[in-house]
Amino acid sequence: METELKLSLNKTDLPRLLSHPLLAGAGSTQRLLNTYFDTPDLALQQRRMAVRERLAGDQWLLTVKTAGQSENGLSRRQEWEESTTPGALQFDTLVDDATLAQNLMALRPNLRALFCTDFQRQRWVLTHDGAQIEVALDQGHIHVPGTDLSEPLLELELELLSGPESALMALAYVLRQAPQGPVGLTPSDASKAQRGMALWAKTATTA
Repeated sequence: METELKLSLNKTDLPRLLSHPLLAGAGSTQRLLNTYFDTPDLALQQRRMAVRERLAGDQWLLTVKTAGQSENGLSRRQEWEESTTPGALQFDTLVDDATLAQNLMALRPNLRALFCTDFQRQRWVLTHDGAQIEVALDQGHIHVPGTDLSEPLLELELELLSGPESALMALAYVLRQAPQGPVGLTPSDASKAQRGMALWAKTATTA
């Protein structure tokens, strides 16, 4: 079960956010290349699910996320992820829900790559209010391969690793109070997959 708080921000607020004392420690930076899949009739979107292949460094990962719930930027959903071979889409060894795995394997022959995200992730792991939280700052873009359709991506994700869920909101409040001035961190219920699907949908009007 993944529990995270997604926050959007403006590029002008980025220097103030990065000046925050909580983000002064040694973090890590990694480029993440992601491809999202669905069937021609958008079977996964209808179920509010996402299937993604990710290249992180030299490692390929396959991820499945269920619909879950999202309100005021706070989302809770099931997630499965493990190492993969590109294009294998081996859901039967990934997903431990037998019915879901069977359904995904049935869809596999019809899955197509629809859109991609390409971003740099800066990552910190913080302890706050009795919780351990992963802070991920993503900067890059979403695009539809073979088209000119693209839009910028700039967001902060706070993922709960352990401890009380309330710590996510508490940490977001603290991060808004940077020494150089307030940081506009706005809760967002739109996942990268949802934004990518909205961008892909424009291919119907630009074709």
